[in-house]
Amino acid sequence: MRPYDYLKPILFRLPAETAHSAIHALLDATQHTPVERALAARYVVNDARLHTTAFGCEFPNPVGVAAGFDKNAEVPRALAALGFGHVEIGGVTANPQKGNPRPRLFRLPEDGALVNRMGFNNHGAERIGDRLARARVDVVPVGVNLGKSKATPLEEAPADYRYSYEHCATGDYFVVNVSSPNTPGLRDLQGRDHLEDIFETLQEAGADPLLVKLSPDLTDDGIEEALAVAERMNLDGVIATNTTTERATSLRGEHRTEEGGLSGKPLEARATQRVRFVAERTELPVVGVGGVSSAEGAYRKIRAGASLVQLYTGLVYRGPAIARDINRGLLELLEKDGFDSVADAVGTDLD
Repeated sequence: MRPYDYLKPILFRLPAETAHSAIHALLDATQHTPVERALAARYVVNDARLHTTAFGCEFPNPVGVAAGFDKNAEVPRALAALGFGHVEIGGVTANPQKGNPRPRLFRLPEDGALVNRMGFNNHGAERIGDRLARARVDVVPVGVNLGKSKATPLEEAPADYRYSYEHCATGDYFVVNVSSPNTPGLRDLQGRDHLEDIFETLQEAGADPLLVKLSPDLTDDGIEEALAVAERMNLDGVIATNTTTERATSLRGEHRTEEGGLSGKPLEARATQRVRFVAERTELPVVGVGGVSSAEGAYRKIRAGASLVQLYTGLVYRGPAIARDINRGLLELLEKDGFDSVADAVGTDLD
């Protein structure tokens, strides 16, 4: 058994958010220490076949940490040492926010899933931006997921996003999050007019590269409209997808009826389908998110059109070796199918 197999039952006796904070404290304690280097020696997979380029950034491997795990840019160096090829911090809002009342994070172990209604709890753009600048992460790209402050009216959203960007401009790429289900009215910003105003404001401020993160619950027409705006505004990429508010009748976990966004294995097939849907309709790089917990699942998203993949829930259930295991598995799958690199496999299942 791996060390995490012994630790996991203890963590799972704690409330989910308490366990998350404990893991954060452990990871933070490793940064800027010899332990960080020891972790990198154990978990980082160095192989040129895994290297990929997307929206002007160089990634040592395609497996990244999705937004939500490191909301406040507290442990990006530790996550890089665990073998992830990029880390996306946030969501960051202009104003510090406490988020929704606890409990607001729930495990569904029987389903390999989480439900969260965190509500963009974060320290605010000024503190996070300062911390990101001090982190000095230079081995992997660090993206910044930008959200709207809860108290900001929709018509003032562009200025709110701009404020957050300007304080976190040391990031390597920037994501407009208009798809979280846990901020009232946020998903209304996925419409054409709102998106155009936000993108234009951020581009005027210098945000580059700039991506948009879409909801899996958008209709096909809604996704196509968002993609049309992204291309018209010369965005650099699309993240598909965020969490879902829908619940399959097959869910078994006792917290399946909790309000919030569902992530993990129940979302995997749908998220992969959404990656394919997006990739068939745009030449923009696609980042595939939703249910990734194995090399096979990551590979399906890559073959469906994802240049990169991200995960969060899989890290909770599989532990710190997950990026290493996925990257090693990807190398085996690439060799089996005769591909020289991850980039060669991107979109090979598209019609």
